[in-house]
Amino acid sequence: MSVVLTRSRCINALRCYANYALSLMGLVRSTHMPTFVSVEPANVCQLRCPECPVGLRNTGIPEYRDTERFMSLEVFRRVLGEVARYAHTMQFYFQGEPLLNKDLPQMIREAHEAGLYTIVSTNAQAMTETMAEALVQAGLDRIIISMDGLTSESYNAYRVGGDLEKTKAAIRCLRKARKHTPMIELQCLRLKTNEHEWRQFEKEYKALGADRLVFKTAQLYGYEEGHPLMPTDGKYSRYTKGPDGHYHRKALRKACLRVWSGVVITTTGEVLPCCYDKAHQYAYGNIMESSLKELFTSEKANIFRKAALHETPKICQECWR
Repeated sequence: MSVVLTRSRCINALRCYANYALSLMGLVRSTHMPTFVSVEPANVCQLRCPECPVGLRNTGIPEYRDTERFMSLEVFRRVLGEVARYAHTMQFYFQGEPLLNKDLPQMIREAHEAGLYTIVSTNAQAMTETMAEALVQAGLDRIIISMDGLTSESYNAYRVGGDLEKTKAAIRCLRKARKHTPMIELQCLRLKTNEHEWRQFEKEYKALGADRLVFKTAQLYGYEEGHPLMPTDGKYSRYTKGPDGHYHRKALRKACLRVWSGVVITTTGEVLPCCYDKAHQYAYGNIMESSLKELFTSEKANIFRKAALHETPKICQECWR
């Protein structure tokens, strides 16, 4: 792991947890900076996954934007310059496909040189031997590869427009290029379309070349009457059937920490409270117009945090943490 735990980063993390603890007692404030930041290299993707805002574009849903953008090095360097002293981790993903940004390896390299732990999450469709080598040379610590099926039928039930063989080839490219890092994490959504393969995933992920396997429950839209992607076994779903016959989101497991510890920064520099703000409804402002410290510690941010404790914002009502 390449993260450098400097004095300022450790103090900032302690302040974060102290402010979070105080908020649970009713005193909502922020005297710290983010301990991690997610940047959005691209807001576009080659796939049309049915439960992804990018995949839902061009379907008449107005809140999802359809202007294709890529984060510039100018915006990225503004972000890095603001967070390098305080944050320990930088994630290179939000809604789009990160590998489509040609500057991604350079961004990772600069974050790595600043002593940050770096993570990319990808569908791996744009992975090539050249890209794999560039990511390794840049110092990437971890790469999350989405693979929601072991056959073309189960994979394409969700990853619409993707190619399972390209995903497998991407893992081989990374294994060939790497020396010690990145750690390769295979991520599988628990869906009805692949539930018959879960045990096989557990047996085969290492043979595929991954170091780790992570199953995730799926966020679904229009789940109230049930959903064709919802797993048969309810314990693997975010939703439960109520006495009224409708499905409801299960109760959250803990109070929100994420809006105290991190932010998402979009391709254009908008600062969002978390990854559930997919339609940019609760933006604190833009890092190209105000400093991140001003935005992160602003009254607007603290008002949102206070509301998040009570799950008042719409995005908190769909969250799963």
